[in-house]
Amino acid sequence: MTTLFIKNMVCNRCVIAVKQELEHQGLHPKTVTLGEATIAEDHLSEAQQKKLDAGLTALGFERIDDRKARLIEAMKNKIIQLIHHTDRVDLKLNWSTILSEELHYEYNYLSNLFSSVEGITLEQYIIRQKIERAKELLFYDELNLSQIANRLGYSSVAHLSAQFKKVTGLTPSEMKKTRDLDHNRKPLDSIA
Repeated sequence: MTTLFIKNMVCNRCVIAVKQELEHQGLHPKTVTLGEATIAEDHLSEAQQKKLDAGLTALGFERIDDRKARLIEAMKNKIIQLIHHTDRVDLKLNWSTILSEELHYEYNYLSNLFSSVEGITLEQYIIRQKIERAKELLFYDELNLSQIANRLGYSSVAHLSAQFKKVTGLTPSEMKKTRDLDHNRKPLDSIA
């Protein structure tokens, strides 16, 4: 079996698309999750790798070979999973503990690696993901600001509003009034 690490997989549709591409290429996927696919084949020839890379690139994905790049992608995937794809009602998480336990590295190493490669801090990335989730929750208009702040782990509506304005230039209320929320939302894999 071979494990492939794949960049830009941020949702369940991505998992389905990658699985279909692997099958289309005559490979035998055993598991496909955010950022990772395990195939039955023990080895891919250089020609198979090039063909797979071309197929993945056409779909907006990229196979990752470098250990540090895989580690950064794993951090991003864990953050996206916990912020965007869980039904947790309260995201008051200790990110340093979660990431270091999940990835088996000291948080300082992970944080420094992320900053050096991505050009923003890990904390800024988490904040930007939370703001994108807040935009989504505002767009669907099912929760009030207090519920959104609580769900995303903010200590208060004021704290959420301050970070929201810092990232978007508008307060949540101002953005909600513009009703242009969908236009202001970004794909999860382009948040940096």
